[in-house]
Amino acid sequence: MTIKRKGSAVWSGDLRSGRGTISTESGALAEHPYGFTTRFEDGRGTNPEELLGAAHAGCFTMALSKALGDAGHTATQLKTTAVVSLERGDAGFSIPAVHLTLEATVPGVSDDAFQTIAAGAKANCPVSKLFNCEITLDAVLV
Repeated sequence: MTIKRKGSAVWSGDLRSGRGTISTESGALAEHPYGFTTRFEDGRGTNPEELLGAAHAGCFTMALSKALGDAGHTATQLKTTAVVSLERGDAGFSIPAVHLTLEATVPGVSDDAFQTIAAGAKANCPVSKLFNCEITLDAVLV
């Protein structure tokens, strides 16, 4: 089974003064603005790195929910933040790391079992497998 989802971008102009929009097939983003200032400064709009972060946080959290369920646990709440690092090096820009921070309320699970399950979800969610970088995780039961 193959599931395909689409995202699109439109750009006009040069890198620094140009403007673009990003859209998703679902309509969750419809011609949402992005540009140089939203990526490299604090301009209004979005940027590819925060979209990757949201995708990674969402994918990991769903994978963790499944893994917890497979182990007989149901989370009351899983709250994940993904920080995507964009760095400029000798070869240009790259994403060398993603750091996941998770706060979880999971009744009846030990911290040792939770850490093992969370680490497995981090390693096995499809977006984690997509990234070619170091992915770290701080997982806390609350």
